[in-house]
Amino acid sequence: MQARRILSLDGGGIRGLVSCIWLGGVEDVLAQAGKPGLLKNFDLVSGSSTGAIIACGLGIGLSPGTMRELYRDQRHQIFPGMPGRLWSRAGRFLSAGPSAPKYDAKGLEKVLKKVFGKTTFGQLKVPTLVTSYDTISRKPVMFKSFNPAHRDLPVWEICRASSAAPTYFPAHGMKIGGRTHSLIDGGVVANNPTACAIAEAMRKDRRVDNSRELVVLSVGSGERTRPISLEAAREWGALEWAVPIIDVLFDGNTDSVDYIARQLVGDAYFRMQTELLAGLDDLDDVSATNIAALETLATDYLQAAATRKKLKELVTRL
Repeated sequence: MQARRILSLDGGGIRGLVSCIWLGGVEDVLAQAGKPGLLKNFDLVSGSSTGAIIACGLGIGLSPGTMRELYRDQRHQIFPGMPGRLWSRAGRFLSAGPSAPKYDAKGLEKVLKKVFGKTTFGQLKVPTLVTSYDTISRKPVMFKSFNPAHRDLPVWEICRASSAAPTYFPAHGMKIGGRTHSLIDGGVVANNPTACAIAEAMRKDRRVDNSRELVVLSVGSGERTRPISLEAAREWGALEWAVPIIDVLFDGNTDSVDYIARQLVGDAYFRMQTELLAGLDDLDDVSATNIAALETLATDYLQAAATRKKLKELVTRL
């Protein structure tokens, strides 16, 4: 497998909508340069959590625009409102207790099954890497469409495993090679899976013996900037940290991977990312107001002179 050109997609819940809009912008710039077809310009795609869903959606032939509409149309199915959550929690109270995950994942699974059907991982149109984490073995799981052990696994299950964010969705039980795994969100391993993809490219393609030969497009979903005060960080215990710690862990490993990739690849590393306003940073805010704000933020970023310059340079490298 030749893997010189890498596309990497961050996690971020409903903010995957932002990633889809940015990918649409990349696709447009490529077409204007006479290089139509987003995936035709990349040898390896990696994704974590919502990025895994987008990566696999692209892999079955869906356009960024179609994926964008999927997020818009199915967002209430994936993240039900308060009445649906209360009904679900009441049904899970005896089995899971009062601290059950916020969502039961039935809606998420329904959407994933509808989108991917019986498609297996090995049937994707481009080599794809998806991250997850096994709570039984306490080890990362790197799903690879080109790995014989993973080729026949259903795509919907891999996406379900990679998007099982702790406190939001239950872990996904899955058998791989006869062993049972308890899989949670790939963001626990690498919310930004770029470094994983770079390592895989250098391992698989022996002609790439230097990371400086790679071209990498790493697509974020918006960077959280909401501060946690010194007083809160000092005083919070397990109860207060339960939900915020997930976002902190995801953000921390996203930024560390960004630093690593930038040092490894140099000026052939292109990162699409922008800061989020405090009201736009939740993983599961599917209100019409938030969706409209995210779309405006993503569009404004694409139209910025610095972004246009970045994408123009990217196209010359691919």
